Amino acid sequence: MKGKLLFRYQGLQGEFIVQMILWRLPVVIAERPHGLKYRLYCGRGSECIVRYDNETGKGDHRHYGNYEEPYDFESLDKLISDFKLDCSRLAGWKWI
Repeated sequence: MKGKLLFRYQGLQGEFIVQMILWRLPVVIAERPHGLKYRLYCGRGSECIVRYDNETGKGDHRHYGNYEEPYDFESLDKLISDFKLDCSRLAGWKWI
């Protein structure tokens, strides 16, 4: 489902990369009641440190390396805040 790009960010710090991409969907569906599609990623090389996404068929969830758990989406601001906190805590990412 095509959407309107809301935000795209990519940054590097040492060996770590952070990418954030968010789209507003043209229609709200049961799987994405907030009307957003997103992928927030922090990794090193091919290693995923943390990732938040809402891949089709899985809904809102987050990854810590190979571990995956549901994510309770409350708001876009909280999603970004939770992701930033995890990047700082797990990868030592410094947000400016």
